[in-house]
Order: sequence, then structure tokens, then C-alpha cells
Amino acid sequence: MSLVAASLSASFLAGCNDGKFHAVDVTGSSSSLGFTMTRAADGKEVTQKDYRGQIVLLYFGYTFCPDVCPTTLTNVDDILRGLGAEAQNVRVLFVTVDPDRDTLPILADYVKNFGTHIDGLRGTPDQLEALTRRYRVVYSVEPATKTRPYEVTHSSAIYVFDRTSAARLLLPSLDASRIKATTADLKRLAEEAHRPGLLTRLMGMV
Repeated sequence: MSLVAASLSASFLAGCNDGKFHAVDVTGSSSSLGFTMTRAADGKEVTQKDYRGQIVLLYFGYTFCPDVCPTTLTNVDDILRGLGAEAQNVRVLFVTVDPDRDTLPILADYVKNFGTHIDGLRGTPDQLEALTRRYRVVYSVEPATKTRPYEVTHSSAIYVFDRTSAARLLLPSLDASRIKATTADLKRLAEEAHRPGLLTRLMGMV
């Protein structure tokens, strides 16, 4: 490698590591994206392979959620708007933890309220258990009784995967104060996808 190429490559690689993510960096410490679910919009069974090449945000909730879910998804939509053209490379997967009530038509109608980059996913009990166990997601569903209303609890975390389906970030929650920082994190992930091509060109200068 020539001295110039070596110098440029070293500077480039150093730039890749500059700064830190605002969200929790789980690179190398969390499972890659992996699931089998039914997509509400078209009734198709999908897996992580259908989303390879995109940055994926994975969020668990339910359509009857009175506050946390709609607030979180609205904030996600604001983030995607802030990404501009890069938003076309991002997909949000909203997995219902209440499949008994969240039928595919209900789920499909619900996610339409939060932009065009979100897919509602519904799984069988076994599929949902496998996915929540994979990411240690805590949730519970308590059917109504004579003395207690129907009750659902769930984690508010969002899991972020890069274009190779590798787990990269964990957002414990997403309120309005985190929109700007999360937008910056997703832009950084999007930029990573373009860097290998530049490095290849640099190496070609040898």
C-alpha cells in the first residue's frame, strides 16, 4: 500500500470510530434480527430476510395501548421525517403482544396512523414467545374478569438493527426529548453503509 493510501485509509477508519451513539450501543452483545411473523398489511409470512439491507427498528406493543405505544410511534415518525431521503432505508416493525385482540385487519389499520415506514407484525403464541425471549422482552396479558379489566403490560424499548441485521442500538424508551439524538444515531448507521465502498476505492489507490 502506498504511503498516501495508507494515510487516507487510517484517517477514514479513525473517522468511523469517532464519537459515540446516544442510545445504548449493543454491538456484539445482543442477538441479530431473527423472527417469523405474519405481516398485517398483506397477510404474508415474513422473516428477517425480508428486511435485510434496511435499518430496522423493532418495537413491541399493542393497538389498544392508551398512551405509550401511540406516543412512541408518533415520535418514531418524527424521527423518520427528520432523516429525509434516508428514511426510505429504514423500516419499523411493530410486533403486537396482544394477538388475541389485535387481528391482522386491526393491526394493519392501526399502523397506518403512524407513517408509511411501519409494518405491523402478528405471530402465533410460539412465534411471539420465541421473539420476546430472544430479546428478553417482558410483557404480560391478563384477560378481563368480573373484578378486573383486560390488562396488558409491555416493555417500551426499541431495538435497532443495521442493514446486515446485526443488533446495534437499544433505546430503553423514546420520548420527545430523545428525538434529535435518535435521529442523529440513525443517520450515523445509514452513513456506515456507504463507507465500505469508499474504503474499497482507497485500497484501490495502492
